[in-house]
Amino acid sequence: MSDVYKDPRTPLPQEGSEAEHYKELVAYIKTKPRRESSLIDVMHRTQDLFGYVPRTAQLLIGEMLDIPTSKVYGVLTFYSYFTEKPKGVYGISICLGTACYVKGAQKILETFEEQLQIKGNDTTEDGLFTIVPTRCLGDCSNAPIVIVNEDVWPQVTPEQVPDIIEHYRKEAAHV
Repeated sequence: MSDVYKDPRTPLPQEGSEAEHYKELVAYIKTKPRRESSLIDVMHRTQDLFGYVPRTAQLLIGEMLDIPTSKVYGVLTFYSYFTEKPKGVYGISICLGTACYVKGAQKILETFEEQLQIKGNDTTEDGLFTIVPTRCLGDCSNAPIVIVNEDVWPQVTPEQVPDIIEHYRKEAAHV
C-alpha cells in the first residue's frame, strides 16, 4: 500500500480484501480533483467497494480531498443512501407507505425485528440480514410488500415472516 498512499495520518490495512478495497479507493480518489465537489462521487465508490463507508475511509477521503472529516461525516449522515454500518447479505425492505401501513406493515416490521432480534436499520450478528424500513416501494396493489434484495414478496402477513427468513437462511447455506 505504501507505493499508493503515503500519508501516515490514517493507517490502512496492509493485507487481505479490505487492503485491496483501500488500494482501489486511493487510486480512484487520485483521479478526482482535490475539492469538495468530488465528495459524493468518492463516497458512492467507497460504498460500492465496502458495502458501507467505514470510519477509516471517511478519514482517508477527507485527507485526500483536502476537506474536513466533519464535512465527510455530514454528507454521510445527511443522505440515506450512505451508511456507516455494514449491511447484511440480505436487505429486507419493508414498505411502510400508506397502503402497506394500513394493511399491517408495522406488524410485519415488528415481527421481522422479533424474529431476527434486531431493530430497523440494524444487521444481525451473523451479517446475514439487515432490516430496512422503507417509505414506499411503488407496488401498492400488492400491499403490504416486502423486498429482499431483488425478490418481491407481495401481500405479506406476519405469519409468513418466519418462512421468509428461513428461505434465505437455506439459500445462504447453499452458497
